[in-house]
Amino acid sequence: MSLKKIIGKLHLWLGLGSGLIVFIIAITGCIYAFQEEIQSLTQPYRYVEAQNKAFLPPSQIREIADAQLPGKHIHGILYQGKEQSAKAIYFSFEDNYYDFVYVNPYMGEVLKVKDEYQDFFRIVLDGHFYLWLPPEIGQPVIATATLIFVVLLISGMFLWWPRNKNGARQRFSIKWNARWRRKNYDLHNVLGFYISGIALILALTGLTWGFEWFKEAVYKTAGGEKSLVYTEPLSDTTALAAADSQAAMSAGANPVDLLWRKMQARYPKAESIEMHFAESELSPIHVAVNPDASTYWQIDYLYFDQYTLEEIQGDNIWDRFNNASSADKLMRLNYDIHTGAIMGLPGKILAFFASLLCASLPVSGFVIWYGRRKKAPKESKQVLASAGTTRVLLKRQKI
Repeated sequence: MSLKKIIGKLHLWLGLGSGLIVFIIAITGCIYAFQEEIQSLTQPYRYVEAQNKAFLPPSQIREIADAQLPGKHIHGILYQGKEQSAKAIYFSFEDNYYDFVYVNPYMGEVLKVKDEYQDFFRIVLDGHFYLWLPPEIGQPVIATATLIFVVLLISGMFLWWPRNKNGARQRFSIKWNARWRRKNYDLHNVLGFYISGIALILALTGLTWGFEWFKEAVYKTAGGEKSLVYTEPLSDTTALAAADSQAAMSAGANPVDLLWRKMQARYPKAESIEMHFAESELSPIHVAVNPDASTYWQIDYLYFDQYTLEEIQGDNIWDRFNNASSADKLMRLNYDIHTGAIMGLPGKILAFFASLLCASLPVSGFVIWYGRRKKAPKESKQVLASAGTTRVLLKRQKI
């Protein structure tokens, strides 16, 4: 067999084996592309009327939210601007819950208690990440199918590559006046070529969540030196509190509230500030400050000793943005590139149509294979019939 035939067989059988999973990955990614915009339009409890008064501090928001979800563990309080409600986030992997409590940050009114696991887009995301299977089963399946899709894109480009100039003319356009089988063939090949670059970016950025070895390889190749495992620095339980914070705490002030006020003064233009309470006696107070709420890569991840309120340096890529190297920023950019958010709304539109066309490739590819498989027996019968007729004619000639 020639190299092209071998690659063609590889492309065929890998495509048939992974096609359904690739279709699910692509179509769920397509649906999820505008989840933030759709939720903003359909969930009025996300918004409040701006008022000329200060927000309630995190400790008060927590007290209000805890009353709605007694016994559950709070993850943090997210403030997202003067016209948006504060969001108390409750999460536990062990107890399998993920809840949001939306609170008016001015008045303390509870606007909505939401089970995030029952949200439509969360269900879509679980399909995209885990195929609606337990994570330990679904993630390897999704990651393997994504890796196969990368191979399919590369082999598809090899098969698409024209042999000569005359063949090149047919590779860039769809013959719309041809029979439906030819149109389907052109849709698979021509559209596959046009989206191959974007599809490859989507697949490779997705692989960083699927395989740790792939993520490490990308980071180290880019020159990264830090740890990719998220860890938090520890608070010093033996340290005495700083004079100003100790005096304030002795007067009954919550350390998270103190830091909240400092963050407001330090980052007056931040579009979102997320405050996290210390998880244990050794944990720090974690603060995430985002200058652009539509993306995630520029977030400042800050850690403060819960006893002294002094800032502690992290030892991984999730640290201050200004401390990030080029390799760190590449890894931070991964999610925003994958979703198209890095280019704003045009980028999301591009990711949407690219995902939609990726979903069409397994379908059109299957139709090509099925059509050829169905056509083969008919051609065999025609050949046999033709051969029989030829034998009859030869016998007559001999007679």
